[in-house]
Amino acid sequence: MNLHMNLAENSYDIIIEPGASKRAGELLNLDRKVLIVTDEGVPHEYAEALALKCREPVIVTVPSGEDSKSIRVWEELLQTMLRHGFKRTDAAAAVGGGVVGDLTGFAAASFMRGIDFYNLPTTVLSQVDSSIGGKTAVNFGGIKNIVGAFYQPKRVIVDTGYLSSLPRRQIANGLFEALKMAACFDPKLFELFEREDPFTHLQEIIEASLEIKKKVVEQDEKESGIRKALNFGHTIGHGIESFEELHGLYHGECVALGMIPMCSEKVRRRLIPALQKLGFPEAGGLDREKILQAMTHDKKAVEGGITCVLVDEIGSFRLEKLELSELAERLNATLF
Repeated sequence: MNLHMNLAENSYDIIIEPGASKRAGELLNLDRKVLIVTDEGVPHEYAEALALKCREPVIVTVPSGEDSKSIRVWEELLQTMLRHGFKRTDAAAAVGGGVVGDLTGFAAASFMRGIDFYNLPTTVLSQVDSSIGGKTAVNFGGIKNIVGAFYQPKRVIVDTGYLSSLPRRQIANGLFEALKMAACFDPKLFELFEREDPFTHLQEIIEASLEIKKKVVEQDEKESGIRKALNFGHTIGHGIESFEELHGLYHGECVALGMIPMCSEKVRRRLIPALQKLGFPEAGGLDREKILQAMTHDKKAVEGGITCVLVDEIGSFRLEKLELSELAERLNATLF
């Protein structure tokens, strides 16, 4: 399946199929220097296979985890490109999950004011969500994604064959994000999570999720309107994720917890069983005050409150500015 992201001069194709990365030589312009960024948790043969198709590959392997999404590692990528004489006509390619994609995309956006960027996501989370749409960023000052740029890739290869190496919890991590999109936009996809075993419908879920995100980004590339709906669960989820002692939770798991306080009781009765099918984490041990403190630094925070995504009916959403006191009440009523 191929999707075309229609963004005028920033348009690009998204190729979704098992084994698509094997055709990278024909799908991408690799006849130049290519910085290939991967992490220690990704099977090394994925980056090496791409490197064999490049005229002048430079592979950089960063440590796994959110700590790599930092100014320090971003600077290391820029230094590597300088050392190897990269020019504006060269490219960068991410082979990994959301951390690698966000980091590499921001390095590509920054180097010489922008070089070509390719994304080859290797996790369910990055395949259903972060690999398209152009959000690139690093964390700074303990706040997620606070430094970055909107910078669209030139092409995205979603090779679902990469997923065969993932443990079940990592797959669930991405499915939480797909469920988020279904809750806001697609009642039929939400019903699939309720009625079927989502782990046996990965290709279908990935394709449906990418179609949702594609349509949203085409309408609102820079997140001034409808694209804000993709933040459902993220206001509280990022608050949970911001504290080092809670890094045992994956991003999708934090978003799953963050969705619960932001929906109606009617939606919650359907959402929680769907989350539980995926291996939804318990909220025990969370610190409400620290979560609220982190949310005051959220990019969506404005004077007088935080703009939140609320879901009252499956398949729709609304945006509402909530005071911290109102968020605290929601947390108390549902998670604590």
